[in-house]
Amino acid sequence: MNNKKVRRNLIASMFLGASMLAPSQAWSEQYAANFKGTDIQEFINIVGKNLNRTIIVDPTVRGKINVRSYDLLNDEQYYQFFLNVLQVYGYAVVEMDNNIIKVIKDKDAKTSAIRVADDRSPGLGDEMVTRIVALYNTEAKQLAPLLRQLNDNAGGGNVVNYDPSNVLMISGRAAVVNKLVDIVRRVDKQGDTEVQVVPLEYASAGEIVRIIDTLYRATANQAQMPGQAPKVVADERTNAVVVSGDEKSRQRVVALIKTLDAEQASTGNTKVRYLRYAKAEELVEVLTGFAEKLSREQEGAANPQGGGRSSRRNEINIMAHADTNALVISAEPDQMRTIESVINQLDIRRAQVLVEAIIVEVAEGDNVGFGVQWATEAGGGTQFNNLGPTIGEVGAGIWQAQGEDGNTVTTIDSNGNPVTTTNPDTRGDITLLAQALGKVNGMAWGLAMGDFGALVQAVSSDTTSNVLATPSITTLDNQEASFIVGDEVPILTGAQNSSNGNSNPFQTVERKEVGVKLKVVPQINEGSTVKLTIEQEVSGINGNTGVDVTFATRRLTTTVMADSGQIVVLGGLINEETQESVQKVPFLGDIPILGHLFKSTSSSKKKRNLMVFIKPTIIRDGITMEGVASRKYNYFRALQLEQQERGVSLMPGADVPVLEEWNQEEYLPPEVNEVLERYKERKGLDTPLRESDSTLKHISDSKKQDKADE
Repeated sequence: MNNKKVRRNLIASMFLGASMLAPSQAWSEQYAANFKGTDIQEFINIVGKNLNRTIIVDPTVRGKINVRSYDLLNDEQYYQFFLNVLQVYGYAVVEMDNNIIKVIKDKDAKTSAIRVADDRSPGLGDEMVTRIVALYNTEAKQLAPLLRQLNDNAGGGNVVNYDPSNVLMISGRAAVVNKLVDIVRRVDKQGDTEVQVVPLEYASAGEIVRIIDTLYRATANQAQMPGQAPKVVADERTNAVVVSGDEKSRQRVVALIKTLDAEQASTGNTKVRYLRYAKAEELVEVLTGFAEKLSREQEGAANPQGGGRSSRRNEINIMAHADTNALVISAEPDQMRTIESVINQLDIRRAQVLVEAIIVEVAEGDNVGFGVQWATEAGGGTQFNNLGPTIGEVGAGIWQAQGEDGNTVTTIDSNGNPVTTTNPDTRGDITLLAQALGKVNGMAWGLAMGDFGALVQAVSSDTTSNVLATPSITTLDNQEASFIVGDEVPILTGAQNSSNGNSNPFQTVERKEVGVKLKVVPQINEGSTVKLTIEQEVSGINGNTGVDVTFATRRLTTTVMADSGQIVVLGGLINEETQESVQKVPFLGDIPILGHLFKSTSSSKKKRNLMVFIKPTIIRDGITMEGVASRKYNYFRALQLEQQERGVSLMPGADVPVLEEWNQEEYLPPEVNEVLERYKERKGLDTPLRESDSTLKHISDSKKQDKADE
C-alpha cells in the first residue's frame, strides 16, 4: 500500500510539474502518459479521473502495464491511448449511457451492447463497434470465410453473414472493422456490371451482336474468365447495342463496336433473308407498301425544299423467291434495318388451335295404336286409316287378286261346223293387295264371313337413339379450316321428256353433301382466350317422298369466346312432343269397352335432347402438340388392340391391323428427351415413359426447374 501511495504521489507531482510549465489554457486539455509497472486497475482509475468518466471494471481485469509517451495528448488522443493500452493487454471498453464505460475482456465485448457504427460515424482506433455491410454483386456467404481470416475472431472480432438480405455483420476494433469494410466494398465493386448503350449509325445491331458473340465463343474465355466476356444485346428498335460487364471488358467491346460501325464502301445494299414461318409471297405484299411509305418519308425529310440527296437512293426493292421461301431486299443500311425489324416481328411462329366439337343427341319415341274396321259386301262399314290401310283398300286388293276359272266356248266356223275352244284360268292382279299390305304396321288380322268382314290392327313401337360425334380440327391462328365426314347424295333438279318432238331427253342431277361438317376461324387473344367463329352442321337423309329425297339438318353458326381447354355450350334443343289421333263411329265409339270395336286410336310420344359443345386448345409449342398427337394416337391404338383381342368372327386366323407403338424418342427434340431421362431417373423408373398429359406436364415442369437451376 505504501508503494502505491508513493507511485500515486509521484504521478500527481509529474502532472503538477507539467501544468506549471505549460500555459494555463492548455493545462486542462493535455496529458502526459507515462506508466511504469503500474497496476492496470490503478491506470484505469487515473484515466477515469482525468477524463471525468465513470468506469466500471470487470473483476477479472488484472495485471501491470508499462507504457511511456514523450508527447502531450489531448482528450481524444488520451482516450484513444487508453483504448490502445487495454487492447494490448486483451481488454476492451464498452460505452454505456449516462457517460459510463465498462472495461471487460475483449472476447466478451462482441456480445455486449457495443455501438452499431455507420459511414457517418465509423469509429476510430480500438473502439469496439459493429458494422452492417450490404453486398450487391457478391454473395455474403462466400465472402464471410475470407474476412474471418483477417479478423480477431478469438478476441473481440466476429463476422456473420445473413443470406436472405445478403449482408455482412462485422464486429471488432474500429480500425480493423473499417479495414474489412473497405475490403468488402472493393471486392464487391469488382463484380459490378454496369450497362452502356452504344447507338449505331451504319451497322445493324443484330449483326454486330452476332459477330461479338461468335468472337467470344471462339476464344472460349466465357467459362474460365467471366470478366473478359461481357454480355451484348441488340435493341432493334433504336438500332443500338447494350453492353453489360466490368469496365475494362466493356470498354474493349465498345471500341470494337465503334470500329465495326463504319459506312459501307458502296451505297447499294442487297441482302437475302430466309424466312422461318411466314410465306415469302404474302410478306412481299405487306413490305412493299411499307417500303414505299418509308421511302417517301425519308425523301421528304432529306429534301425539305427539293434539294439534298437524290430520290434514287431511297428506292427499295423487295422480291420473293418461292422455292427457298426467301426475300431479296435491296435498300440502304438504315432502310434495311427498319425493314428487317418489321420482318422479325412478322416472321414468328404462329400459335395453333385444336378445335373439338362435341355433338350429343339423345332421342326417345313411343307409338301405340289399335283399331277395328267393319265392312259389308254392300259397301257399308268404317274406314279408319290412322294406323295403316283401310279395310276397303284391303278388300279391293283381294277382289282384284281373285282370278277367273277357264271355260269352254263352242263356235260355228265358215263351213257351218261347230268348233269348241277351251279358255285357261285367268290369274288375278295382286298389285293393289300388295300396296295395301305394305301399309300395315305391327299386326293386322282380317275376318270374312259371308258378305261381312272385319280388319283388326294393333301396333306398338319404341325408338331410342344416342348419337355422339366429336369432329376435331387443328388450324393456325386466324386461319379458316373446314372438316367434313359424310356422303354425296344425288338430287334430281330437272328433266326434259321426249315429247313434242324432242329427240334428246335428259335429267339434271345435283349432289348434296350430307354428314358432319365443321368450319372454324380461331383468333387467339391476350392470355389464353380464343375467339371462335364457328359453323357446325350435322345432316342426314330422312327418306324418299313422292317428289324427291328429304334431309334432316342441324346447323349452328355463331361466334363465341372461350378459354383454352374450356368446354363451352354453343346451343341445343330440348323437344318433347305428344300426339293422339282417334277416329270413331259417332255414339258407338263412345260406349265403354265396346266402343273400341268402332274406333281406331293412335298415340305417339317423342322426346329429343340435342346439345352442341366446343372445346378449343391453344398449341404454342411442339411439346403441347406432341401431347395432343400422342393422346389421339394411343386412343386409336387401344381400340385396335381391343379388337385384336376379340378377334374376327368366323375368321380365327385373321390379323387385325394395329398401329405401331408410339416411340416418343423419334419425335421429340433432343433437349426434351434429356429432360425425360432425368425425370425417369428422379422417379426411379426402369421402363420407358409413355406420352400422356401428365408426363408432358412433368416434362414442362422439369424444363422450368432446369432453367431456374441454370
